[in-house]
Amino acid sequence: MKIVILEADSLGEDMVFTPFEALGEVVIYRTTTADEMEAKTLDADVIVANKVPICEETIGKAKNLKLVCLTATGFNNLDGDYLKKRGIAAYNVAGYSTNGVAQHTFALLFYVLEKLNYYDNYVKSGEYSRGSCFSHFAQNFFELDGKTWGIIGLGAIGRKVAQIAEAFGCHILCYSASGSKYNTTYEQVGLDELLSRSDIVSVHAPLNAYTENLMTLENFRKMKKTAIFLNLARGAIVNEADLYTALTEGSIGAAGLDVLCKEPMDPENPLLKIQDSNKLIITPHIAWAAKETRFRVVDEVVKNIQRFQNGDATNRVY
Repeated sequence: MKIVILEADSLGEDMVFTPFEALGEVVIYRTTTADEMEAKTLDADVIVANKVPICEETIGKAKNLKLVCLTATGFNNLDGDYLKKRGIAAYNVAGYSTNGVAQHTFALLFYVLEKLNYYDNYVKSGEYSRGSCFSHFAQNFFELDGKTWGIIGLGAIGRKVAQIAEAFGCHILCYSASGSKYNTTYEQVGLDELLSRSDIVSVHAPLNAYTENLMTLENFRKMKKTAIFLNLARGAIVNEADLYTALTEGSIGAAGLDVLCKEPMDPENPLLKIQDSNKLIITPHIAWAAKETRFRVVDEVVKNIQRFQNGDATNRVY
């Protein structure tokens, strides 16, 4: 069995792929573009991928291909109809990043909520050492206790965020873009109500027909002017030009993003114009990238290959 790993760099330069060697021949490519996939997958039995498109155009000549394993939970890069037509199985890795993404959600929140960039610069600039008061109150912030946190997408990550937010004393609202009913004691409401009532709104939903371009200027303007918006899901859920407008016109208080419509970031992205870190923080899709999380992905992909060999459909998406 030949296993072709197409995007090794997406898991970090410190990643070890030796667990695959017990399963067969392993070929590792550090990076792969869509144009390169035909040549790289021609004789692959299994491909391990992350972001590259998996469709007839890219794998149509891979006649030995039996299995696609994603090093991710989201599978919007897969052409499911084509895979089913070819009889090619596809597995994702579910639940591996729950703790890491929840943790990063709060890292982004506290950075903008407590104006940490401002206060860090205040001390390092020497202003604090020249002052006469033990505290400095130039930038106000609020406690989480008693605030309302709205969650768009109450899957494993959304539920973890809700649990932590509750520990801080937040009231939780949740919204399902597909209209499905969550099995939860949290208050489930429509999008307009969630946006208008929430002090913090975080997105943890998959990218699909229900969520693509969900957060537009119209919806940002329904939020509180002091509200903080966080996107830890997929970039295309947010209209980035509209978010820029919402932030610059003061429709919302601040935003924290770990995902963007185009990654790496488009140099023409209007959000790059916002240099005020009290208003906006963007991290380069690292919420999932804690070392434990990345090594867990590799272990789970190895298990997915073994599951496929044993006829186990756990984590199978096609």
